[in-house]
Amino acid sequence: MIKRFLKLPLNKSCFIFGPRQVGKSTFLKDFFKKESFAYYDLLKTSEYMKFSTNPGVLSKEIEALNQNIKCIIIDEIQRVPDLLNEIHRIIEERKSLHFFLSGSSARKLKRSQANLLAGRALTFYLFPLTHTELKEKFDLDRALNYGTLPSVYLNPNNEVARDTLRSYIETYLEEEIRQEALIRNIGGFLRFLKLAADENGNIISYSNLARETGNERRTVKEFFQILEDTLIGFHLFPYAKSARKKLVQHPKFYFFDTGVQRALSKQISLELEEGTSLYGKAFEHFIILEIMRLSRYLKKDFEFSFYRTSDGAEVDLIVESPTKEVFAIEIKSSSNMDSKTLNGLRSFKEACKRAKLFCVSLVDRRQKQGEIEILPWKQIFNELGLNAF
Repeated sequence: MIKRFLKLPLNKSCFIFGPRQVGKSTFLKDFFKKESFAYYDLLKTSEYMKFSTNPGVLSKEIEALNQNIKCIIIDEIQRVPDLLNEIHRIIEERKSLHFFLSGSSARKLKRSQANLLAGRALTFYLFPLTHTELKEKFDLDRALNYGTLPSVYLNPNNEVARDTLRSYIETYLEEEIRQEALIRNIGGFLRFLKLAADENGNIISYSNLARETGNERRTVKEFFQILEDTLIGFHLFPYAKSARKKLVQHPKFYFFDTGVQRALSKQISLELEEGTSLYGKAFEHFIILEIMRLSRYLKKDFEFSFYRTSDGAEVDLIVESPTKEVFAIEIKSSSNMDSKTLNGLRSFKEACKRAKLFCVSLVDRRQKQGEIEILPWKQIFNELGLNAF
């Protein structure tokens, strides 16, 4: 069993959101293994039908539980949003009882104007496995090729791992998109999804994507929002605090897992080779994901952006702390760094004098070029204070 870094309070109800198959159910059962709890799985047809028809049954079943049970786990809560009204009432009446509600999409809850318990429940997120959770089981090339969904990464059979990722996409399209009737033009969405995966980590050109997928520009923006709402990816917005530089305005989009992105772009059958541009893009993607995941677990409240000027100077990730520390991070899958590679960092230093400059790479030992620290990739987490596990 891999020990996850997410920590939940035992004395407060919680939402636990995360993409499908990140291990929410396994995590919750393991987290409460020393506690008495009741467990409901709304993916089960019988449970889904029972509570969809009559949410009030939950209260009657809880009344019949052993009084020692203080934790109620409900998986996939977004499938029956009306159940939240009943949960709200129970929480008000039984202060000692706490609910732990998992979901793979907050979108349906928002769309149905579901009762989100008005501050009576905290919100947490669970992500794919991180390199720090995997410890000695971590292999960089495997993470870049297949991502770190537990059922994929921990399966030693590469063909099964690839098939699992292909099935993941089919399940997502069927259960998150078709069943929820989020999109009328499923063909247009499928064309968009492939191109969005191909453009992972690039600055979004809504006009180009609209033209290439046969959709309107407005529709492409809506599609990106659906991906974000269903936790399949996130926008990274451009740094906008420089008065000296003319900066780009459009965001980038990153999928939540390197393996899922590669499966969506139909690249999963091709092994990545170090030194290629695809390997470099996957490495950049992975480092950004790891920084964001660990900062969320450690509640760092960082602000993230990227830096790109109109004349092409770029830094992959800008991290700003609540204390206004600024870290500029360029990510390169190389062990040889020439001076030109670091020009984006120098440009950013002109825009933000207080910034600390880092190049995250495959070097064996720390190096320095002027004000720029060139780091073995694992050391960036120490610099950002993301090693407190």
